[in-house]
Amino acid sequence: MNPGLARTGGLLLLLMTTAMSKASALDLNALWDFGNPALSEQRLRAALVDARGDEALILQTQIARSHGLRRDFEAARTLLATLEPQLAGAGPEARVRHALELGRSYSSAAHAPATQTDAARTLARAAYQRALAEARAARLDGLAVDTLHMLAFVDRAPADQLRWGREALALAEASEQPDARRWRATLHHNIGIALRELGRPEEALAAFRLALALREQAGETARARIAQWMVANQLRLLGRADEALALQLALEQANAAAGVPDPYVFEELAALYRARGETARADHYARLQQAGS
Repeated sequence: MNPGLARTGGLLLLLMTTAMSKASALDLNALWDFGNPALSEQRLRAALVDARGDEALILQTQIARSHGLRRDFEAARTLLATLEPQLAGAGPEARVRHALELGRSYSSAAHAPATQTDAARTLARAAYQRALAEARAARLDGLAVDTLHMLAFVDRAPADQLRWGREALALAEASEQPDARRWRATLHHNIGIALRELGRPEEALAAFRLALALREQAGETARARIAQWMVANQLRLLGRADEALALQLALEQANAAAGVPDPYVFEELAALYRARGETARADHYARLQQAGS
């Protein structure tokens, strides 16, 4: 078993929530802290006080999203239902965001597998397809990419996730809109995970390397470290232990310099040293991993 496998689910939620579209004149990114949905709701409600028209609608869709990230999906749907009478007179972005958040209330990274019934997935798919059609028609490329990547939560078979990921990536790469292109690293990451689950490890490694290169080009230091971890983890799974060890040791140093030791790095180092028969070092990193978990 891959000892870093637990990281994948958390990373998926992190990466899929932080690659946010910015089609609106509202600076939604400034209001969002995806690690703290309650604080985000407070900021969104403060902005809502002076908002009118579509801006007020958009802010309320984001408040609904904050409920979803806290797994209060009923609250999200209740709020979205109150907005429905206003949608007929709203602009395309408000309508897209409403449909997108409605879809997220039925199927997302925050949903437990047991909740993903056929009925829930059908409702999610209908909302996402509506959001996608509106976004494409209005050339809201970032929101279209967001919606495409969300369809991978409705169709969870790795082959389907790969298909949706590649469709989203094709749109992101063809677009000239920054809010679409900023999705590329996240999409390469997701494609890599799907390829790994499909038993295509070399292709997965290539996808993870592309994600890393994009993070480095964008100067996203913290996310680049996560992307480097994915590359190193995949190298270990491919049996390329020396390369994996060099990358994980470099990550250990970088994380220490940044003051953010990563237990997942320690977990990988423990596995790598144990495979080499270096029990003392493996035990050392296992203790560090347990202390940081």
